[in-house]
Amino acid sequence: MSYQVLARKWRPGDFSEVAGQEHVLKTLINALDKQRLHHAYLFTGTRGTGKTTLARILAKCFNCEQGVSARPCNTCGVCTEISEGRHLDLFEIDAASRTKVEDTRDLLENVQFAPARARFKVYLIDEVHMLSTHSFNALLKTLEEPPAHVKFLFATTDPQKLPVTILSRCLQFHLRNLGPKTIVKYLGPVLEQEQIDCESDALWQIADAAAGSMRDALTLLDQAISYCQGKIKTESVVEMLGIPPRRHVFALLQAMAAGDLPGVLRVSRELTGHISDYAQTLDSLLSSLHRLALAQAHADAVDNHQGDRREILELAGKFSAEDLQLYYQIGARGREELALSGDTRATFEMLLLRMLVFSPKPVAQSGPIPVDAATDGEGTDSEAESEPTATAAGAQSESPPPGNREPAPEMSEAPPPEPDFSSESAPPRDEPSPADPAPPPDQASKPATAPVADSLVADFEQDPVVQTLVRNFSGTVLRDSVTTIQSRGSR
Repeated sequence: MSYQVLARKWRPGDFSEVAGQEHVLKTLINALDKQRLHHAYLFTGTRGTGKTTLARILAKCFNCEQGVSARPCNTCGVCTEISEGRHLDLFEIDAASRTKVEDTRDLLENVQFAPARARFKVYLIDEVHMLSTHSFNALLKTLEEPPAHVKFLFATTDPQKLPVTILSRCLQFHLRNLGPKTIVKYLGPVLEQEQIDCESDALWQIADAAAGSMRDALTLLDQAISYCQGKIKTESVVEMLGIPPRRHVFALLQAMAAGDLPGVLRVSRELTGHISDYAQTLDSLLSSLHRLALAQAHADAVDNHQGDRREILELAGKFSAEDLQLYYQIGARGREELALSGDTRATFEMLLLRMLVFSPKPVAQSGPIPVDAATDGEGTDSEAESEPTATAAGAQSESPPPGNREPAPEMSEAPPPEPDFSSESAPPRDEPSPADPAPPPDQASKPATAPVADSLVADFEQDPVVQTLVRNFSGTVLRDSVTTIQSRGSR
């Protein structure tokens, strides 16, 4: 006989075997006991919470040969066939593969016919939100007033995509995520029946990694059995999951509590050889910060399901409440940055630096950077800053005339520094500086070939707005405009 995975082998067969979801089970059991049977049920929730499982159990309750009740016998022919997925009157449909309206019409053509063997004809549509709009419209009338022998069971992970007209015709049951304690309680008997030895901490690690999904927990348990070769140990499970060892997380928190920045970076680098994804490390750090905040607010709120309650209570006294809230907020917002980063290690270390740098408590650093190392042997910082300043001052006071520029005429008073209007595409200027109020009497005579251009340039340069532009903007742009005016005047 071929091997059957644990997620299928240990699927609950009745309501008593379902883990959690008491708020849904109570409603269904009372309705079945009182014979208050609705014609349409909608089960919503995340993956692995039991939507399809509850729908199949409900189909057994409807059609069990012992009668309609909340406790199907699981021994009659109908219950056995439903459990094996081969009953003629149970139509289990995957809406993701039958989204067209033609598929829905074909399905509804046989609704009016009586069931072949069972009491009710049951239509179980999984991932019903994948149906098209036309398919929903074709289903509306039949869903509202179906024949007495028809029951509809819907399951979806995204109820927001369902039309309101569909939701209003169904009894809705939202299945919650399962807590780690519920998962561990369910996996314990499974390991006993499978005759597998497992350490308690390893089981808690699997329950935490399942993130509320019982199917994920059973799948991880199946993987752990193969990885550990029958003996499930905590170290092997941690290595299999790629999560950071708990000692590294606590070492990281100890360094953060002391404000030891070199120690934080050292622990971060040590994690590289033990983890496969820094996102899980950040999740573990956020979970520990949450437990520390709970310990500060109310010590009894911290449980010992991870075996670290004593360490959490001791470490909680080393942090301030403000630091814990700041660290958690930075880490939670940095979760998106980590998902989009190409270098997760660098992003994770930047998050740690951000936590410590923005903390009100001073951070212990390794010391100031040496001057020689900072300048790389090219002089001190003051020298590096003074050289551009001196060069700029020399360029303003001692700028040589480009090309064949004539020397500036002597003046009684030193004029302000003239901007450099040199341009490779423009010829050298021979007119006086724009800052001069009037040309000196001993200035060299203008060329006789451009009297109109000289007058235009003189009027242009005496304008106050132009003088302001000369002082505040790039000389190259202004030089190009003046050259254009000169060429126009010459023509």
